[in-house]
Amino acid sequence: MDEQQKFDRVCQILNRHGHDPHKLVPVLQEIQGEYGYLPEDVMAFVSTALKISIATIYGVATFYSHFTLEPKGKHVIKICDGTACHVKKSESILQAIEKELALGGKKKTTADGLFTLETVACLGACGLAPVVVIDEQVHGAMTPDKALELIRDIKEGEAK
Repeated sequence: MDEQQKFDRVCQILNRHGHDPHKLVPVLQEIQGEYGYLPEDVMAFVSTALKISIATIYGVATFYSHFTLEPKGKHVIKICDGTACHVKKSESILQAIEKELALGGKKKTTADGLFTLETVACLGACGLAPVVVIDEQVHGAMTPDKALELIRDIKEGEAK
């Protein structure tokens, strides 16, 4: 998608919401749905179009955990680190996946754009602890080995 098409899509989204600054959250939701994240240049465009400060837009985008300012991988892996999962060693699962995917620190997405690894405070599946969610599919009673097997299965499927 070239730059013109990119901003044409944003204009369509803004038009659907009547250029109403009070509809910033749904506008950002649609933009993220379109691009998978909130690109910096698009947020600057929205700031101008809705006559809202860029600081306000960033404030909204960083307040809600649903929004992301960086592109995510094709497959999103969420590891629960809530109390039940933490007690059942979710940290060891996180470490195994980080090692497998060469991730850690601020690096959350693989270089090939295939995986993004996130930790979350709670997935609401405490009875299945420790829990890993991959592409919205919940996997309970996880171990580092089981988690790595799931990731390797995805890698094999992508290689075909």
